[in-house]
Amino acid sequence: MMRNSWAGAAVLALALTLSACGGEKAADEAETKAGATGGSSQTVTVVTATLENLPRTVTASGSISAWEEVPVGAEAGGLTATGVFVDEGSYVRQGQPLVQLNDALLQAQLRQQQAAVQTAEANVARDQAALDRAQELKERGFLSQASLDTALANQRASAANLAAARASLSETRTRLSQATVRAPVSGLVISRSVTRGQIVGAGTELFRIVRDGRLELDAQVPETELALVRAGQSAVISSDQVGETTGRVRIVTPEVNAESRLGVARIALSGGGFRPGMFARARIQVGDQPAVTVPTASVLYRENRAGVFVMGTDGRAHFRPVTVLSRTTNRTAVTGIEAGVRVVVEGAGFLGEGDRVTVAPARAAAPARPAAAPAKK
Repeated sequence: MMRNSWAGAAVLALALTLSACGGEKAADEAETKAGATGGSSQTVTVVTATLENLPRTVTASGSISAWEEVPVGAEAGGLTATGVFVDEGSYVRQGQPLVQLNDALLQAQLRQQQAAVQTAEANVARDQAALDRAQELKERGFLSQASLDTALANQRASAANLAAARASLSETRTRLSQATVRAPVSGLVISRSVTRGQIVGAGTELFRIVRDGRLELDAQVPETELALVRAGQSAVISSDQVGETTGRVRIVTPEVNAESRLGVARIALSGGGFRPGMFARARIQVGDQPAVTVPTASVLYRENRAGVFVMGTDGRAHFRPVTVLSRTTNRTAVTGIEAGVRVVVEGAGFLGEGDRVTVAPARAAAPARPAAAPAKK
């Protein structure tokens, strides 16, 4: 009897051991299966995206151009350029001589017209004196009315000839003045197409002047930001070659290019060493604008594109691409998400699309440390 009881106890202990081993194995398999299906989660911190009014800057780029280019041509044609007084890069004043054309023939015509005027003036004086005598004789009854009418007609013809001679003289003087090509406006000469000895045709462009030397940047602005840019806004224009200068938006063109989807904002430059045709960039201050902001640490870059992980209603994190508008050390303004969305901050860099996460409670402020008790002496 004693031997049978010991055998029964051994069989019972063996059964219990096998049962315990089987339970542990089942638990391990359940845990592994749960991890494979996303049952495990990572602890992260979450911050709500907020809407704030922030100083907004619109960036654009384009080419430097003249505010107003004035072509300078010759009014008199068929004359030879005998002198060229300015070159490209010269700053000229309004009325300053630029080119002298051969005016020898015009000078001769001028002297001829002056002589014709003198002759006409003498004829007028003679006929006026004859008219005066005829009127006196007519009043005394010694001259007929027909003779008086003849004297009056001669005087009027002489006066008309004098007026014609003076008009011809004025025309010759005008043509002579046109032989000297002068600057129509003050500004910077950016091109010259005339040389000494060249026969200049009427209307031929000789120079091109930037009026008052004023330059502007034709900034190409995306249509999504064009409505933010207005005339009078300040801007900073920069170039790798000449550095930076300030400017102000002069005008925003009403047309958007149908292919590039870009509009043009013309920014007047206040100075600097810029030249027409140079490439430059602009930062336009468009004032405070409402923008959705998130912690800078929450913005990640996946496949060279910015984005954030947002919390879904299923307790999982989902990657949302965003466009960065501005950035500071703590906050970043973005588009692509709405205000009120919960954004993952700490732990975002270790997440993948659809990972289950556990939101850590907000950190409480650290209690103030009690003052140290004075040391006993």
